[in-house]
Amino acid sequence: MSEARDLHRFARAERWVHRSVALLMGVCIVTAAILYNGSLMLAVGHRDAVETIHLWCGLALPVPMLLGAASAAYRADLRRLNRFSRDDRRWLRSRTRRDGIIPVGKFNAGQKLNAWLVAGSTGVLLGTGILLEWTGLVRLSWRAGATFVHDWFALGLGLLVVGHVVYAYRDPEARRGMRTGRVRRTWAEVEHGAWVEEADEAR
Repeated sequence: MSEARDLHRFARAERWVHRSVALLMGVCIVTAAILYNGSLMLAVGHRDAVETIHLWCGLALPVPMLLGAASAAYRADLRRLNRFSRDDRRWLRSRTRRDGIIPVGKFNAGQKLNAWLVAGSTGVLLGTGILLEWTGLVRLSWRAGATFVHDWFALGLGLLVVGHVVYAYRDPEARRGMRTGRVRRTWAEVEHGAWVEEADEAR
């Protein structure tokens, strides 16, 4: 497929944010697994170093998202992700949602829900992680509650990330879009038909 028949999907800033968050999230998940699993901890050792890496990668997670706000394309996509339409609800209920019949914008309803859950979970994990690290901020009962919430949200977010990776693995063109910023028009017309119309009107 020639370059002329490709569509520009993601700006450089958006791809940088995605890669940075993915790297930090991956390190957080791996270090969390090591800290939580005694056998892994014994195999790896250096608990203090693992804890330090986990802490600072967790604190750094929101940074790429905040820096990305300097990009107009990134801000525009945040607005898209924040809008949930009647077609999005239809898409979620449909068993044949990927056949191109229901008009889908730049992001489908599943991608929007994923973005909301990741952002919300990151906020909860950041807040509870701060309470667990700086123990003098709150009383003991609050720290116990923070531990419970942190552990369960970490598990939920880990499963969400695994699901995201599995879906991405099944869709090479979506991965190409995040890797290069461009996607084939034929793919976009099926998966994101309303977005293709929007892109054509903007030319």
